[in-house]
Amino acid sequence: MKICAISGYKKNGYMNKIKKWFLWIFILSVMLISTALFALSIGSSDVEIKLWDIPRLLFASDDSLERVILTQIRLPRVLLAIAIGGALSIAGVLLQGIFHNPLVEPYTLGISGGATLGVAFCIFLKITNLSIYILPLAGFVGSLSAVLIAYMMCSRYGRLNIQNLLLIGVMISFICSSLVLLIMAIGTKQDLQSIIFWVMGSLDESKNELIGLMLFTSIGGLIVSYIFCKALNAFSLGEEDARHLGIDTEKTKKRLFILASILTGFSVSVAGVIGFIGLAIPHIARIIFGYDHRILLITSFLMGAIFLILCDTTARTIGPTPLPVGVITGIVGGSIFVYALTKRKLS
Repeated sequence: MKICAISGYKKNGYMNKIKKWFLWIFILSVMLISTALFALSIGSSDVEIKLWDIPRLLFASDDSLERVILTQIRLPRVLLAIAIGGALSIAGVLLQGIFHNPLVEPYTLGISGGATLGVAFCIFLKITNLSIYILPLAGFVGSLSAVLIAYMMCSRYGRLNIQNLLLIGVMISFICSSLVLLIMAIGTKQDLQSIIFWVMGSLDESKNELIGLMLFTSIGGLIVSYIFCKALNAFSLGEEDARHLGIDTEKTKKRLFILASILTGFSVSVAGVIGFIGLAIPHIARIIFGYDHRILLITSFLMGAIFLILCDTTARTIGPTPLPVGVITGIVGGSIFVYALTKRKLS
């Protein structure tokens, strides 16, 4: 009788947790939709688009100024913000999970450094006019090269040394940064401006194919990451404990590392280096929702998307000309993150 009562209590507790999770997902989804509609309705243009006019303009067949601004300028930025914000947040959750280190972020492993070096090299060689896809391609090849170098140097006898991977990734990032500074020093003033603007990050992407690919990669990465929920929860106890729980730690580390690298590589190649999101959003999600990756993954994705939409809206409306979104994410996001951690420590 007592055993049945305990079993029933555990079952009710689990069901209450699931209901609470779904409630949070619903709330964040509503916040994401509301934030997206808000971003679509305002901008630096003098043309005013009312919220209730958005559905009509999206499905209209005319070429009015309001529809052009909505569908060709604001909507692509919002969709890209959802994809990039979600992808970087998921990558941060995965990397912090396998490294068991709160300071790890998607850019720690040299991914952003490799992408920046690839883009800077193309700008320096003046080959950006060959194709509209040359800079994203150069960024992805650079990020992939940095990841492969770090992976090959740290993978020995079927084992992936996590600590060495982190150190080598940081060193690769420093080397790439130094080479970029060299290119900036010997390049022209125009080269310098182009490289700096790309490094600061921007969602000003007009190619629908790249936006669609980024959305597919981001949502696909979220779905695939749920395959590793059990392993990530086990990794939070430590790699040795995860191994005792039946997790193939070496295969899992490699697969999670590859998944996080793909998400980060695509994000950097399309939008440049947008900092803070992959580091801090997972931490803030843990403070609010806990450490269970079954809720942490989806909430981090939604929070990252909401945050980047708000930052991009601020970046394009705060001044007479749009600012790089990476500037806003660093200033606003860093301040919120420090405040949240301070309140958590004091409470």
